[in-house]
Amino acid sequence: MTAVTPAPPAPASRNTPRRTGTPRRTARETPLGYWIYLLPGAIGFIGIVAIPFGMNLYYSLTSWRGVGTPKFVGLDNYARLVADPAFWASFLHSTAFILAMAVIPTALGVFLAAVLFDYIAPKFGARAASILRAMFYLPQILPIVVAGVLWKWLYQPQYGIINTVLDGMGLGWLQQNWLGDSDTAMLAVMNVLIWLQIGYTVVVFMAGLSRVDPALYEAAEIDGAGWFQRFWSITVPQLRPEIAVVLITTSVAALKVFAPIYVLTRGGPGTSTIVPAYFSYSNFFTTTQVGYGAAVASLLALLVTIIAIVLLRYQTRNAEGFEK
Repeated sequence: MTAVTPAPPAPASRNTPRRTGTPRRTARETPLGYWIYLLPGAIGFIGIVAIPFGMNLYYSLTSWRGVGTPKFVGLDNYARLVADPAFWASFLHSTAFILAMAVIPTALGVFLAAVLFDYIAPKFGARAASILRAMFYLPQILPIVVAGVLWKWLYQPQYGIINTVLDGMGLGWLQQNWLGDSDTAMLAVMNVLIWLQIGYTVVVFMAGLSRVDPALYEAAEIDGAGWFQRFWSITVPQLRPEIAVVLITTSVAALKVFAPIYVLTRGGPGTSTIVPAYFSYSNFFTTTQVGYGAAVASLLALLVTIIAIVLLRYQTRNAEGFEK
């Protein structure tokens, strides 16, 4: 047997670090090297989020009309908020908008996506399903201002198409001043929000259905399961991760909703459709109570953050259970 002689170690060059007991890290392997990649995002976060939020917190502790020197008043603005019925009304309206922007679009989106995926596509072809999906998504690509002006025309009490159609069908007693009456304004705005949101949910759920194993549907059909049984026993459970994501994103969007309210009703009539974001805006720019508006914005940011964390933890727990 021939003995194997180990090769002599290569001479260390001047540029090659000497190896010791603990391996050295190169500059790219050091933690600092990885943190550099986070620097642009961190600068953007500090400049766009952290500093303005800190300034907003400071102004919420002052009495300031936008000019002059702010006067420090401590927690007076927050104490005033607690006793302000308009503030509580704005948060109560947010719950209605969560229903309109999150719950109803999610439920309708799951149903419509299942119809397009499991009925329209097999019966009429994938092109028909794609065209219908694009039609549902169309409101999402419209600017909010354009959509708001469109719906204001539709809701117009004298010559709006809704009242005109009701009158033509002999249902003139149902005609309303949809956006001008405090009894119908909230429902009218909720209808617009559902119309705006439903395309987003349909697209997300159809994408989710594309990863479902077709063998599940084929096996169910062979076993004699009807469409609704397949929908309830296969589609809904398989879409749980997408449903969680959609509920999180749309709920947070509902809490921050501003543009549709600004375009359609500006919080009126009275305070019947006011929301926290518009309430804060009106205090900032209409009544120039900057400190008070900043207090509303700070509380809204805190609430949105808490709800987002709770929903994300719930989603993570559900996703882990789904993977198991």
